[in-house]
Amino acid sequence: MTSFDAIVIGGGHNGLVSAAVLAKSGRKVLVLEAATDVGGAARTEEFAPGFRVSSVAHLLNRLHPDVVKTLELERHGLDIARGDFVPSVALSQDGLPLVLHGAYGEVLTGAGSTEQTAWKQLRAQLLRYAGILKPFLARRPPDLSGMSLLETLSLGQTALALKKLGKEDMRDFLRVLLMNVADLLDEQLADDRLKGLLAFDATLGSHLGPRSPTSLLGLYYRLAGEAGGTAGAQVQPKGGMGAVISAIRAAAEKAGVTIRTATPVARIIVEKGCAAGVVLDSGEMLRAKTIVSAINPAITLLDLVGSREIDTGFIRKVRNIRMKGDAAKLNLALDRPPQFAGADAADHKGRLVIAPSPDGVERAFNPSKYGEFSPEPVMEITLPSLADPSLAPDGACVLSAVVQYAPYALKQGWSAGRAKFLKAVMAQLEVYTPGIGKTVRYAELLTPADIEARYRMPGGHWHHGELQADQILMSRPVSGWSGYDTPIDGLFLAGAGSHPGGGVSGAPGLNAAKRIIATKG
Repeated sequence: MTSFDAIVIGGGHNGLVSAAVLAKSGRKVLVLEAATDVGGAARTEEFAPGFRVSSVAHLLNRLHPDVVKTLELERHGLDIARGDFVPSVALSQDGLPLVLHGAYGEVLTGAGSTEQTAWKQLRAQLLRYAGILKPFLARRPPDLSGMSLLETLSLGQTALALKKLGKEDMRDFLRVLLMNVADLLDEQLADDRLKGLLAFDATLGSHLGPRSPTSLLGLYYRLAGEAGGTAGAQVQPKGGMGAVISAIRAAAEKAGVTIRTATPVARIIVEKGCAAGVVLDSGEMLRAKTIVSAINPAITLLDLVGSREIDTGFIRKVRNIRMKGDAAKLNLALDRPPQFAGADAADHKGRLVIAPSPDGVERAFNPSKYGEFSPEPVMEITLPSLADPSLAPDGACVLSAVVQYAPYALKQGWSAGRAKFLKAVMAQLEVYTPGIGKTVRYAELLTPADIEARYRMPGGHWHHGELQADQILMSRPVSGWSGYDTPIDGLFLAGAGSHPGGGVSGAPGLNAAKRIIATKG
């Protein structure tokens, strides 16, 4: 049997980051990826002849600076410049759009002076409050049952940062922390276009509406991310998200990581309560005393380890992780670029959001609670081939959209409901860019069930578990086991289902690798 110091299951971005960091520490590391290529849901894939698109994630807004620095990603081809920040464009049916320029609205256009002033104040407040939470997302959650000196100091630094806000700001931070986003927006803003955009961003990818308790946390999570060293910024990488994966892979291979694709793992070997290796689908057995799983925690623990090896109470917690996705991905191959009403050329290179108001987002959410979809879905649209013409044939265009709310467990089933949902999405697009339907050469709609099957994400949830108050920080993936460890000695979790969650950040992979190095030397 071949042996390694560490075997990483899953070649998504978190798995590659974890493998690279472990290899840089002098370990012999193997990555096993079930698909034919690495990258998971952040690949760049051809979905129609000559048309390529970022698979699920299509914007980069949370790649952690420590990942960029530790892996020297810029030396391996990652190129993110401040000038690449894409605007957020809140589309309107009956007027000009509202546009947040730069790093999430450093400049706001399309609104009156009173609204611009109100937004400037709210944006500054949101970034301050997200800054309080940001350090928690960048490190292992504290173990409240037995905090180390370093963890105690970290919590102390957070308390100091909170105190530095001042009495009024600190009181308001605590007041709004678990608030719903719609109430906060109604307090401070008047423009429905702006409020709709913020409500959409706060709930994107979650089974929440703007009026759901704690929905404001989603906006903090977004603003705690960054691109190019700037909080709230977002970019469309040239070459799609696959370009980011290529840089991470290059860093991993430079560090000495061995990568095997098309190599599914059938079982994690456990001997006397300790991880000892893996058995592949082919029957091949590989040995390692450290196993890092960068795939879904439920698959890892329930399927690859098995309930017989783990305490019943822990298994019960894992089985009850909420992870039913609520977002679909639409890829369109178009004869020519669409023209969204009122949007100029620069707007078309940004993210165009159809979310007319917080109530509009809430109405789109309501049917999903009962296994149905709205006839007026809300969505985030990009036209990546405008910024990178290599993604489409000459004169043609790629449209990539993330569509809320597409319930995983559709009442009528996706076999019957797919065509109806696509028709609803296209009808909504026609309202904002009339005639687009006549330019469609090919349409690919990935429902949560499709995302589950193609990318091995249970429930089709890109966070591998809801990012809600009871499933974050010290309760991610489950309470008592938030620090990347598992009940199996030598088995660690490093995927989006771990702290701090999903998005192309690399933070779970980096933090898990640091934990392994700290505990195993």
